[in-house]
Amino acid sequence: VGYPCLLLTPSALTVAAAGQGHKQISELLLKTARSQMAAPLKVCVIGSGNWGCAVAKIIGKNVQTIPKFARTVNMWVFEEMVNNRKLTEIINQEHENVKYLPGHKLPENVVAIPDLKDAARGADLLVFVVPHQFIRKLCDEIVDQVPQNAIGISLIKGIDEGPEGLKLISDIIREKMKIDVSVLMGANIANEVAADKFCETTIGSKNVQNGNIFKELLQTSNFRITVVDDAETVELCGALKNIVAVGAGFCDGLLSGDNTKAAVIRLGLMEMIAFSKIFCKGSVSVATFLESCGVADVITTCYGGRNRKIAEAFVKTGKTIEQLEQEMLNGQKLQGPQTSAEVHHILKQRSMVDKFPLFTAVYQICYESKPVGELIACLQSHPEHM
Repeated sequence: VGYPCLLLTPSALTVAAAGQGHKQISELLLKTARSQMAAPLKVCVIGSGNWGCAVAKIIGKNVQTIPKFARTVNMWVFEEMVNNRKLTEIINQEHENVKYLPGHKLPENVVAIPDLKDAARGADLLVFVVPHQFIRKLCDEIVDQVPQNAIGISLIKGIDEGPEGLKLISDIIREKMKIDVSVLMGANIANEVAADKFCETTIGSKNVQNGNIFKELLQTSNFRITVVDDAETVELCGALKNIVAVGAGFCDGLLSGDNTKAAVIRLGLMEMIAFSKIFCKGSVSVATFLESCGVADVITTCYGGRNRKIAEAFVKTGKTIEQLEQEMLNGQKLQGPQTSAEVHHILKQRSMVDKFPLFTAVYQICYESKPVGELIACLQSHPEHM
C-alpha cells in the first residue's frame, strides 16, 4: 500500500486480511499515523548555574534533531543583575551565561525565563539542576503548572533530613510533584561537558522506560549514558562523593601527597558504600559503585571539582567557606560541607558517628573548628584497618 514507515495496527491488518478495498486500508493507516504523531514533549530545565547551562546546551542541540521533543527548551533563571543588565536578557540576546558558564554559547532555542511558573508551565519533562536546599520551595511553586503525566530527572547532588533520617532529593520532588523522578549522576565537571569533552554518566531510574526517555534527550557521542535501576544508590553516590572531595582538598592544602590522597579516596568510597547499605530502602548493588556515578565521579571530583578546590583554598588561606564561595564561585553554593552536616546529623541520630571517621572529620573541620591538620589522625584508626 506504500506506508513502509508506519506501524500497522491489528485493526488495519484485519481489514487487509479480509480483502477490503484500498480506500478503507488507507483510511485506517491515516488514522494510525495521526495517533502515532503525539505532541512533542516540552522540556524545562530548572536551574541555570554552570551545570544547568552545560546540560541545557546538550538538550538544546538534541531536541533540534529528535522529533519527539519540542524544539524550544525553557530554562528557569534566577534573575540577577550582571554589569547592569538582567542575566536573562544577556542569555537570550547573547546566548551565553556570562556569569556561571562564560565562554560557552547556548543554542538559540534555549530560552531563559525569570518566572519559575512561566518556565515550567505545560512541561512534560522537568530537569532539576538547583542547589538542594531550595528544592521544596521550587516544587511548591510549580506543582500545579505541569501535566499529571509529566516526569522529572534530578541532577541535584545532595541529601536532606526527614523525620526518619535520610531523605533523598528525588523523594522530595516525587512527593511534592506526584511524578516519577529519575536521577543523573556521574563524573561530569560542567566546564568539560560544556566543551564537549568525552565523559560518561549514569541515570538511575526505578522506571527504566522513563530513564531511557531522558537518555535519548541527553546522550551525545561525547556524553555517554548508562541506565540502571539502582536509583537510590546512584543518587547517594552523587551526594556523598562531595564530602570525600572536601577531604581530598584538605589533603592538597596540607601538601600530604598522592599516597595520602589516594587513601582518602579509597576510604571515602568505602564509607559511601557502607552508608548506602545502611540507609537505602531498597537493595544496594556494589556494581553500581563501578558505574560513572561511583568510583569515576569520586576520582574526578577529588582532582578537578569545586569542592576539592575550595577545600584546598580553605587550608591555604584561612578564609571561611562562605568567603571562598563568594570569591571563587561567584556566590554559588558548595555542596560538600552542607552534605557533611546533614550526614553527620543522620549518623548522630543512629549513634554511628564513629563508624564514618572521614565523613565526621570533614564535618568537624568545616563546622566545629577542628584543626585541619588532624584529618590524618582521624583516618589512622579507620574501621577499614581493624
